[in-house]
Amino acid sequence: MADKSGGATGAAGAGPAVDGPGSVRNVVLVGHTGAGKTTLVESLLVATGTISRPGRVEDGTTVSDFDDIEHRQHRSVSLSLAPVEFGGVKINLLDTPGYADFVGDLRAGLRAADAALFVVSAADGVDGSTRMLWDECAAVGMPRAIVVTKLDSARADFDEMTAICQRVFGDGDSDRVLPLYLPLHDDDGGVAGLLGLLTKRVYDYSSGSRETRDPDPEHLPLIDEARNRLIEAVIAESEDETLMDRYLGGEEIDVDTLVTDLETAVARGSFYPVLASSTANGLGTVELLEGIVRACPSPPEHDVPAVTTPEGKPHAPLTCDPEGPLVAEVVKTTSDPYVGRISLVRVFSGTLRPDMTVHVSGHGLADRGHEDHDVDEKVGALSSPLGKTQRQLGKGIAGDVVAVAKLTRAETGDTLSDKDTPLLMEPWVMPDPLLPVAIEAHSKADEDKLSQGLSRLVAEDPTLRLEHNPDTRQLVLWCMGEAHVDVLLDRLRSRYGVAVDAVPHKVSLRETFAAKAPGRGRHVKQSGGHGQFAVCEIEVEPLENGAGFEFVDKVYGGSVPRQFIPSVEKGVRAQMAKGVAAGYPVVDLRVTLVDGKAHSVDSSDMAFQMAGALALREAAAAAEVHLLEPVSDVQIIVSDEYVGSIMSDLSSRRGRVVGTEPVGTGRTLVRAEVPEIEISRYAIDLRSLSHGTGEFSRAYVRHEPMPTHMAAKVKANGHGA
Repeated sequence: MADKSGGATGAAGAGPAVDGPGSVRNVVLVGHTGAGKTTLVESLLVATGTISRPGRVEDGTTVSDFDDIEHRQHRSVSLSLAPVEFGGVKINLLDTPGYADFVGDLRAGLRAADAALFVVSAADGVDGSTRMLWDECAAVGMPRAIVVTKLDSARADFDEMTAICQRVFGDGDSDRVLPLYLPLHDDDGGVAGLLGLLTKRVYDYSSGSRETRDPDPEHLPLIDEARNRLIEAVIAESEDETLMDRYLGGEEIDVDTLVTDLETAVARGSFYPVLASSTANGLGTVELLEGIVRACPSPPEHDVPAVTTPEGKPHAPLTCDPEGPLVAEVVKTTSDPYVGRISLVRVFSGTLRPDMTVHVSGHGLADRGHEDHDVDEKVGALSSPLGKTQRQLGKGIAGDVVAVAKLTRAETGDTLSDKDTPLLMEPWVMPDPLLPVAIEAHSKADEDKLSQGLSRLVAEDPTLRLEHNPDTRQLVLWCMGEAHVDVLLDRLRSRYGVAVDAVPHKVSLRETFAAKAPGRGRHVKQSGGHGQFAVCEIEVEPLENGAGFEFVDKVYGGSVPRQFIPSVEKGVRAQMAKGVAAGYPVVDLRVTLVDGKAHSVDSSDMAFQMAGALALREAAAAAEVHLLEPVSDVQIIVSDEYVGSIMSDLSSRRGRVVGTEPVGTGRTLVRAEVPEIEISRYAIDLRSLSHGTGEFSRAYVRHEPMPTHMAAKVKANGHGA
């Protein structure tokens, strides 16, 4: 296995100590499901002596995937932290889920990290979602490197995989994506070692441990060709403008100088080194650890996100200084049934200590069900998590990622700062959840616990939006996809003891009159004593879309006493809220009160309310009532090759394409207006149609008449159909 010279850290006891921000590296592992991120983390943990032997995803024994859901599904669904120590440097490995539904944890990992390792399988290639993620990292200037895994696979081809990465990630310049090592094959075709291009050394793993030796003569031409190309690409980024001329003039450039220029190029985001790994024999783990320590930027080299006061006033830019003002961010929140809420926190400035009081600032996600707050809380114990194990820490300095216990109000995305000078970090961008799932408590006992369980889910997951729809009277979870739904409902049941049933999601329909119609409401009852007497006659006429409701009084001669005219309007409004055809609210209507009758003793406010409601129902029976359905403006960004399929699919959903326009290279924006009832599951369907390369947004535009045949079916089924 790999050499453990980098130093070992036991899984129990205290977590790895940090001398200063310069001795920390925060690296997030990203890539599609099955690329080998979690398995690679296991190899790195073994290589540094953090654990004695690697676990397996299939067996549910890995450090990163410790949640019961991850054991059952054999894949990561949450962000996890695995700190290791190598060469006197603490490396915080942030393992992220590869499936698109868990993009919230992926974005959290990007926020906490200073560099990204794109893990790609030598056997499977690069999928569309990985390409999109690369572009996302490019937009924020995130330094990146590439790790090619599964070199022991029968279908593995390192050279072909490197060529694919150059084409996909090189942005037209293949010299921006070059390997630092080349695989060394044995007589059976397996990968036995690596050829170091900068050092011109062989790292041989064939014996089961890492051995260093000089290359064989037949290796030299291969090394020299690839090495020359690598050196030219690296020194092209050098701040020493004479270096290229010296190299081309035949001068041998010192390896330390090349490594320094490599770090500069990686930190700038202008060069992306390719490394190789095979977890079967630990090949490439030490080389990867060395690459992280020597080439990836430390926290002081990465700009701190902008901060403001809670009132929104700009604050002077901060630096990664342990002596500076405290600014930290909660990047992940979990609730443990035994120890309570645990917050994974990236400290950007200052120093976090146990038992200190901090200010917790909310994050502006009230529209998703996340309560905004500005409160002071006392920090509990600090720890360095390794799977389920919490290793005690004395402090969390700027640049480090630590776990904080007992922050009862802090949620994912919140800012922790000094209580006397509170600050708020610029939030990271979260995608809108676009898959609605309506739920109901399974039993009365579940109903009593549902509110608390949902509030905990919302606190943990900023991609979840909780909606209480007043029109359909449904409780709706807006999620990222079906896998996200499965995890949320599983956590409700297994972690919080709340069973729920998914029910058909209802769209907020409306009703309106298609033409003018008269209505007469007669509410007369006599049962001894004071009776009830009220008669009113109205005329109903439709108004233009969005006009709302008008009530007009044209009663002459006092047939309806003045004090009861508002009662008629109140009754009409109440009936409009209940609906007149299928139980949906009535909109865009003018109701004119033209006549009526009253009794000096038996007429009352309530009697005329009843008469007003009856009059509207009679008018509805005499006229055609249209059902109105909500229409959304849908904007879809998709690879050019799928535009035809997308437009054809939109047409089948009764969508009207408004226009298309190019967006960047090889992508197109398609704008369309589509009835909301047709896109309830579009988050799932688009992923299938575009092979994971599409994304969309939706915004309500207006209500429009529903087709007659569909409206008839809804009316036949009654309210909520």
